[in-house]
Amino acid sequence: MNVIAIIQARMSSSRLPNKVLLDLEGKPVLERIYQRLQRSKIVDKIVIATSDDISDDPIGLLCSQINIPIYRGSLDDVLSRFYFAAQLNNADIIVRITGDCPVVDAGIVDELIEKVLTNSYDYACLSGEFPDGLDCSVMTFDSLEDAHLNARLASDREHVCPFIEKQPQKFKIYNYYKFTNLGHHRWTLDEEDDYKLIGEIFKNLVHKNKYFNYQDILNFLENNPLLKDINSHIARNEGYQKSLADD
Repeated sequence: MNVIAIIQARMSSSRLPNKVLLDLEGKPVLERIYQRLQRSKIVDKIVIATSDDISDDPIGLLCSQINIPIYRGSLDDVLSRFYFAAQLNNADIIVRITGDCPVVDAGIVDELIEKVLTNSYDYACLSGEFPDGLDCSVMTFDSLEDAHLNARLASDREHVCPFIEKQPQKFKIYNYYKFTNLGHHRWTLDEEDDYKLIGEIFKNLVHKNKYFNYQDILNFLENNPLLKDINSHIARNEGYQKSLADD
């Protein structure tokens, strides 16, 4: 089974423009995500999926400079972008990672892939009370293709996975409830205050272990509890809720 991790990234974020190229201890966010996914023991290849819009040329330049595979497609139809990136790379299993998750944990990614491989799930995702920013989803190529061919709502096409998630009668879905009582943690990158917190996390952890995991972050924040207040005022999943309102 050919397992391809696809990182969706764009420069035109409305809340924090150019966030995927912001510096995290000497490397841009996107390179940090790529680097952390390289720790996976199951992923065969990592691909950046960005748009063919001129605004995303800086992402293309970065990928060229550090030799990261890239696919460029639709700016707004992210589902089609994922589908064609997967198709061109002969993917059997696709891991979806977003460019706002610089602390993605390769160990959790591998656990999800194993769930799909050993139980013949069509789709698996981290669910429940997990820290925002560890988000990852794993799907078969057939389920991704079904979504690409049949999804009609703009929110389904912008966010890739909802078409599958909303149809448990059609797809064999696994929700991985790995964490409890950790949903108040926000480690995603959508706002300036998110960047401040993530910057502190990287400054204090990455030089000790560039592959630091979720437990390292929890230990660090337990010893520095005031840091969690930096971005605690920001609502979770604002982007998806806006897409639903637009529908």
